[in-house]
Amino acid sequence: MSIIDKVKGLLGQHSDKAEKGIDKAGDMIDDKTGGKYSDKIDSVQEKAKDMLGEEPRRGDQPGPGPK
Repeated sequence: MSIIDKVKGLLGQHSDKAEKGIDKAGDMIDDKTGGKYSDKIDSVQEKAKDMLGEEPRRGDQPGPGPK
């Protein structure tokens, strides 16, 4: 199991806290940029929230190690 899989698992278990963190980070970036990129930031926030509940795709699974 890779570190990314472990992080995804932890985020999935605490998705409510992760969503709040995504919102807070996006709002901070939006504030720092003066709202110039609000639509793009909102889009990224939604995509990040959607990814919280997703299972890793088959192609994302690590294969057997070298022999």
